[in-house]
Amino acid sequence: MPSIVKHSRIIKLYKKGTSAPNLAALLGIPLQQIYKVLKRQGVQRRSAGEQNRIRFANKPLSFHIPKKLSLKQKQILSAAVMLYLAEGAETGTTVDFANSSPTLIKVFLTFLRKVCAIDENRLKLYLYCFSNQRPTKLIDFWSKELKIKRRQFTKPYIRSVTKPSSRIMRYGLLHLRYSDKKLLMQILLLGENLTAKFTT
Repeated sequence: MPSIVKHSRIIKLYKKGTSAPNLAALLGIPLQQIYKVLKRQGVQRRSAGEQNRIRFANKPLSFHIPKKLSLKQKQILSAAVMLYLAEGAETGTTVDFANSSPTLIKVFLTFLRKVCAIDENRLKLYLYCFSNQRPTKLIDFWSKELKIKRRQFTKPYIRSVTKPSSRIMRYGLLHLRYSDKKLLMQILLLGENLTAKFTT
């Protein structure tokens, strides 16, 4: 059975957010004994939802936005965030910006690289194009234009067309994706702050 000192440490660490399984591993104590200590001390066990919220909060960031930005960084941030509010996904766990313009895709990617300092390996790109276009050629174009490796492109979606259409986009539609819910939340918060300046 854990000592009184360990009892105190168990309670302290658990209240700070350490999970019971992690406590058991950290202190070398069977999991059931951790639960017994919590029960005897009148500490209510967290629900799965509460534990998930703590796990999410403690998850290390895959990006870093400096507290002090240069003038250029501020300009990039403002442009990219407003673009995202217009063309980005606002639900889910992934930053997903879609556009057919190489220029606008570059603006948003510059924001991710120069302002957010993202982990480049976590970037994924998804191409939407038409059957009378050559997806391999389009992926080559985007890969070169954005300086992103071809292996970071997922399987493209190819829409069937039976006749020429003026709606076909020259370079297809590209989704620039970065899986990090915390970054998505940060971008949406920045968007709220920016739009509030024009609506209040």
